[in-house]
Amino acid sequence: MAISTSKKLKDGDFCKVIGGTHAGKSGIVRDINTSKTGHITITVVQKNGVRFKTLGKNVVVESK
Repeated sequence: MAISTSKKLKDGDFCKVIGGTHAGKSGIVRDINTSKTGHITITVVQKNGVRFKTLGKNVVVESK
C-alpha cells in the first residue's frame, strides 16, 4: 500500500494511525468533525467493528 501525500481526509478513506493512543491501528474514516479550537477529530472503524476517536493529525490516508 502506498501512503498518499494529500492531507485531505474524507469519509470512507482507509487510514492508518501513526501517533497518539491508537498508534498502529487502522480502519475506515467516519464522522469527521472540527472542534471549536480548530482541531479535526475523526472516528475510525476497524475491520472487526470496533470504533475509536482520534485526531486527524495522527493519521495518514492509505490507498489500496
